[in-house]
Amino acid sequence: MSFVSILVFVLLVVVASSIKITQEYERAVIFRLGRAVGVRGPGLVLIVPFIEKARRVDLRTITMDIPAQEVITRDNVSVKVSAVLYFRVVDPMPAIIAIENYIYGSNMIAQTTLRSVCGQVELDELLAEREKVNDQIQEIVDQQTEPWGVKVSSVEIKDIDLPQDMQRALARQAEAERERRAKVIAAEGEFQAAAKLSDAAATLATHPAALTLRYLQSLTEIAGPNNSTTVFPLPIDVLRPFLDAQGGTDGNKS
Repeated sequence: MSFVSILVFVLLVVVASSIKITQEYERAVIFRLGRAVGVRGPGLVLIVPFIEKARRVDLRTITMDIPAQEVITRDNVSVKVSAVLYFRVVDPMPAIIAIENYIYGSNMIAQTTLRSVCGQVELDELLAEREKVNDQIQEIVDQQTEPWGVKVSSVEIKDIDLPQDMQRALARQAEAERERRAKVIAAEGEFQAAAKLSDAAATLATHPAALTLRYLQSLTEIAGPNNSTTVFPLPIDVLRPFLDAQGGTDGNKS
């Protein structure tokens, strides 16, 4: 191989090493002789060989599972809580120079914050107000990761693992609550029915014709096709003359 061939090969290697292509979702942090000099990209990025180096940073949102954490709530109930962390890099420079590994660091802060926040609330609040707890965790983690150029967009509690005895206690509590609601609804129904019957009685008392119509309707219902025995109730007004006559006869005999 001639000297010219070797020189051409070296030049090609140098040119190839000076060209970097970054995607739309990437940025390149440039270091010149060990000093950070700026951020370049996306697209074609040219660097000075042997003098400048480029570190790629992904700007897309990262979804990370937070492992289940042993938590003791404020009312002394031991539970395991797991969550999901959503974050992304908004400033590539501090994400590279302010922390060695921003992904690992964000995960560690999320774990400790999850234990801390869940330990400050009671179990009922943790189960019923997840959105509130999520917002508290997100706000704290976002403040901690802001110096790294990392933005935490959301934290979602995924699972809450309760002990078996606590699950049975909650099941009994839920059953008792359902029974209470059923009794309240039944009592309200009885109250409304009694009020309607009272109104109906007042209406019938003031309108004798309505009482007669109700009597005829009752006869129609009694004389149904499936009834083997038919009973005809008579209003007291129909029997009153006979009762009066019977009373008069008894008085004469005395």
